[in-house]
Amino acid sequence: MDPSADFPISRRDLLIAGAATSAATAPAASAEAPARPSLAAGNVPTMSVTLEVNGKAHTLDVDTRTSLLDLLREHLHLTGTKKGCDHGQCGACTALVDGRRINTCLTLAVMHEGARITTIEGLGQPGQLHPMQAAFVKHDGYQCGYCTPGQICSAVAVLDEVRAGIPSHVTDDLTVRPLLSEAELRERMSGNICRCGAYSNIVEAITEVAGSRA
Repeated sequence: MDPSADFPISRRDLLIAGAATSAATAPAASAEAPARPSLAAGNVPTMSVTLEVNGKAHTLDVDTRTSLLDLLREHLHLTGTKKGCDHGQCGACTALVDGRRINTCLTLAVMHEGARITTIEGLGQPGQLHPMQAAFVKHDGYQCGYCTPGQICSAVAVLDEVRAGIPSHVTDDLTVRPLLSEAELRERMSGNICRCGAYSNIVEAITEVAGSRA
């Protein structure tokens, strides 16, 4: 039996006809789609954002991809906030946003419209140090000092967390206010890495400030 008797059109003709049909019915969406900004042509999307940084209001037009860390360092020149790993793993970029500590390298500046931001420069200055800064100096809570701004900002927030009764992973009893034990401090500060290993001195500094603010 000749199988071609049931299919008078050849395989080649069938493929040609199918291709022509697909081309004729394909939607013209790509031709009608709105044009996207071209980074190569310098058409970078920007957005206005207003922030209160260390008590002063700033309104800036920034690339929507700008991290809060880069806004602080590159736009406002507050270089106390350090860029370490740029992946949220070392804590060197820690700052206080509306009273909470965050890794500024992991958040976009435009996400914080109207936020109150405090960097290490806003905590204290030479001659008028924040108690936590003074305690770090007294107890030598730093060596190279690169991680110290993030450590201090985080330490200030840790005391507020404990006083607010916020538990950590090492809190034994969730029904009572956490104690400022060494285990609690080390757990809560574990997101801030000190490559020089000044951890014991940092714990002593935080403990002293906690006692003076009790």
